[in-house]
Amino acid sequence: MKKKRQFTVIIEEGEDGYLIGTALELQGCHTQGKTLEELLKNIREAIELYLEVEGEEEPYIKEIVGIQKVAV
Repeated sequence: MKKKRQFTVIIEEGEDGYLIGTALELQGCHTQGKTLEELLKNIREAIELYLEVEGEEEPYIKEIVGIQKVAV
């Protein structure tokens, strides 16, 4: 069985009420959904398609060091 990889997904609320998900490690990999459940289903599909398009070559995956809120 192939080991599953984990990706960091940032979830934001869009202006139209949809939730927007972005896989931080995969440049340009994002999607949306009306509910959290729909968004998570869609982002899994988007990640799978992203990795499938890359084919046999290992995609460039950014290494996330951390996420921090900063007050200004």
